[in-house]
Amino acid sequence: MQPFWPRRSPHFLACRRAVRPFDGPAVIGLSGGPDSLALAAAAAAEGKDVTCVVVDHGLQDGSAGVAERAAGAARGFGLAAEVVRVEVGEGNVEAAARSARYEALLAYGHDLWVAHTADDQAETLILGALRGNPSGMAPRAGRVIRPFLGVRRADTVGACEELGLTPWHDPMNADPAFRRVAVRTQVVPLLSKLLGGDAVPALAATAGRIAADHALIASLADLSPTTSCEELARDAGPVRRRRLAAWLVGEGVPVQGDQLDAVEALVVDWHGQGPVAVAGGRVVVREGAQLALR
Repeated sequence: MQPFWPRRSPHFLACRRAVRPFDGPAVIGLSGGPDSLALAAAAAAEGKDVTCVVVDHGLQDGSAGVAERAAGAARGFGLAAEVVRVEVGEGNVEAAARSARYEALLAYGHDLWVAHTADDQAETLILGALRGNPSGMAPRAGRVIRPFLGVRRADTVGACEELGLTPWHDPMNADPAFRRVAVRTQVVPLLSKLLGGDAVPALAATAGRIAADHALIASLADLSPTTSCEELARDAGPVRRRRLAAWLVGEGVPVQGDQLDAVEALVVDWHGQGPVAVAGGRVVVREGAQLALR
C-alpha cells in the first residue's frame, strides 16, 4: 500500500521539488534525523529509484534500536531499507565515524544521496574558514549527491511535522563541545543578529561559489597529489595547495590552513627549516627535492 502524502504541505513540497532533478538508482544515507527522513520521504513521493541504508556506528547505547526504527520509517514510505553496522576507528570520533559511514555507503556502487541542507552549507563555510581553508559543498561530488543544499533545515523539520513523523535527534548534535554544534547554536545566530536578518543564505551562497571555483580549478589543472618540490614550485599557488592537501588527505592527515601554509613553505621558502607538525602526531619533512611524511 502506498503511503498517504498530505495535500497541503509547504515544507514537504520544498523537499519534493529539491529531489526532482536527481535520478537513481541511488542509496540514501538515512540516520533517522529530520533531514534524512525528509529526503527519504521526498524521494519516495517523487517515485525515485532509491534504497535507504542506515549505518549503525555503535557509539551510543540503543543505537541498534534507533537504526531499526529509521529503517522501518523508510519501509513505511514504500522504500527498501537495511541496517549496516560499522566499526569506528580511533582518533577524532566525528571524523572517524564519517569515514566509516561513507565507506559503507559507497560500497553499494550507486550514487549516494545525503541530506546536507543550506544550513549545513553555511556551517561548513565557517568551519573551513576557521581552519584557514574556507570551503563549500557541491550538489554533486563524484558519486555523492546533495539534493537538499538549497533547502533549509526548517523545511526538513517542518516536513516531518507535516507527515506526522517523529525523527531521532542525535544527542551529539546538541553538544557544544563539538565545534559544528557551537557554530550552529552560537555563531550563526550571532551573525544573524549582527546582520539584522538571516545570515544563512549569504553564507551558503558563498560556500556554493567556493565549491564551484574548486570544481573549475580541478577541471583546468592537474590536482593529483605529489611530493615533488620541483613540480609543486612550478604550480600556481591555488593549484599547489590543493595538490599538497590531496597528498595529506590521501595519507589520512586532516588538512588545517596554518599547517598547510607551513608545508607549502617547505617548497617555496626552503631555507633548511625543521619538520612541520601535522595531525595525528606526524610531521612533514623535506628530504632533498621531495616531501615525506614521518
